[in-house]
Amino acid sequence: MDRPPNILVVLSDEHTAAAAGWAGHPHVRTPHLDRLAAQGVSFDRAYTNSPMCVPSRLSLMSGRYVHQIGAWDNGVIPGPTFRSWGHHLREAGYTSVIAGRTHFNGPDRLLGFDKRLTDDLDFWLDHSGRPPRRTPDWRRPSNSHVTEQGAGDHVHTQHDVAATDAAVDFLRAPGEDPFLLYVGYMHPHFPLVAPPEFRALYDPADVELPSVADEQHPVISLLRHGFRNDEPLTEEQIREATVCYWALISHLDHQLGRLLDAVPDDMVVIYTSDHGEMAGQHGIWQKQCFYEPAVRIPLLLRHPAVAPGRTEAHVSLIDVLPTLRDIAGLASDPALPGRSLLDPMDRPVLSEYHAQGMLDGGFMLKSGPWKYGYYGPANAPQVFNLDDDPLEQNDLAADTALVQRLDAELRLLLDPDATDERAKSDQAARTAVSTRG
Repeated sequence: MDRPPNILVVLSDEHTAAAAGWAGHPHVRTPHLDRLAAQGVSFDRAYTNSPMCVPSRLSLMSGRYVHQIGAWDNGVIPGPTFRSWGHHLREAGYTSVIAGRTHFNGPDRLLGFDKRLTDDLDFWLDHSGRPPRRTPDWRRPSNSHVTEQGAGDHVHTQHDVAATDAAVDFLRAPGEDPFLLYVGYMHPHFPLVAPPEFRALYDPADVELPSVADEQHPVISLLRHGFRNDEPLTEEQIREATVCYWALISHLDHQLGRLLDAVPDDMVVIYTSDHGEMAGQHGIWQKQCFYEPAVRIPLLLRHPAVAPGRTEAHVSLIDVLPTLRDIAGLASDPALPGRSLLDPMDRPVLSEYHAQGMLDGGFMLKSGPWKYGYYGPANAPQVFNLDDDPLEQNDLAADTALVQRLDAELRLLLDPDATDERAKSDQAARTAVSTRG
C-alpha cells in the first residue's frame, strides 16, 4: 500500500468568505491565499455549522453536528467519548500535531491528537463548563469588539507568529510517519488591533459604509442589543474597524505564506475558518446570526489528485473529517453526517446557535438559493432568496407555502424544538454544577 500523503490544515478565526482576493474583494490583499486557491479547489458555498467559536470547532473536529455532540456554547468541555481528527487518522498510521489555537476547553489539551507545539492563550480557555446566561437583560460588558481598534502590537499577533514558527520548525523534521499538522490562528478575530505594517496597506476612505435597516427582525434586534451593536459608532470608527479587519486578514495571509513556503507544492493543504464576521452589515459586529457574512466561510483544498477550480456545491465544516479520512485511505464512516470534499455533493447545510443574545435556539437551513432561519414557534422565521437578494434585505417569511416547505426540509435533519429543549436543559444542568463548584 502507498504511503498516505502528509496533510496541512490551517484554521483561522472569524474570516468571512468574501474578504479575500480570490473571492473578488476589491481591497483585501491575500496573495498567499490567492496562490493556494489557484492551486486547488475553492468551495464558494461553504458554511459553518455554528456561528460561534467552540461549537463550530467541536463540530469541525468531530465531523458531527452541534446538536449531535451537545456543543451548545463557548463553555462546553468535550467529554471522554469525543473523537477528533487525531483519533480517526491514528487508524491510518498518522501522527497528528497541533500548533496554535484550538479553543478546546478543559484540561485535555490534545483531545486525541498526539502532540502540541504551542497552545491556546490561557485567557481564552474555560475550565468551569459554565454556559452563558440567556436572558433578555444579558448584555456584553462593552462594544470593545469594534471600538478597540487601530495599529499596534497585540498578544493575538504574537500567538499567531509563534504558532507559525513552531509549525515551520516541525515541518523541517517531521519524522517518518505520515502526519496531519493542524495550525490554528487567532486572526482576524477581534480586537481589531492590527500590526502597523499591515494596517498601513489600507485607506479608510476605501471602506463602503454598511447600511442598516430601520426595522429588523425581533430576534436580530435583541441580538444586537445584547452584544451592544445598537450603540452608535462614528463614521471614523466604522472605517477604522473595517480596515483593521482587512489588515488582520493580510497578516493571517502572511503567516499562511510562511507555511506554504515550508511545504512541497504538491502537499495536501486545507484552509478554512470557524465562522465569519459581520463587519457592520445589518448593524452587527461579530457573528452569532445566520446572515451570509457570519456563516459563509472560505474553504480551499489543494490535493495533487484534484483538478484546481471552483465549485458552488453547498458544503460545511462537518465535511472536513470525511475528507481527511478519504485522503488517509480510510473507508467512509457511516456515523458521520458529512461527505468527502474530494467528490463534493451539493446538499442542504445546517447551522445552529444556542448561546447568549438569543433566547431560543436558532437554526439555519441553506438549500439551493433559499436560506431559512427558524427561531422557535414563538418567533417569526426569516426566509431569503440569495440569488435574487444576496444582501438578505427582502424577508419572504410571509410566503406560507415556502416557509412550510423549507421547515419540512429542516426537520429532515433535526427536530428544532426538541433540540432547543435539550440544549436549555443541558445548559441549566451545567449552570447548577458550575455554581456548586
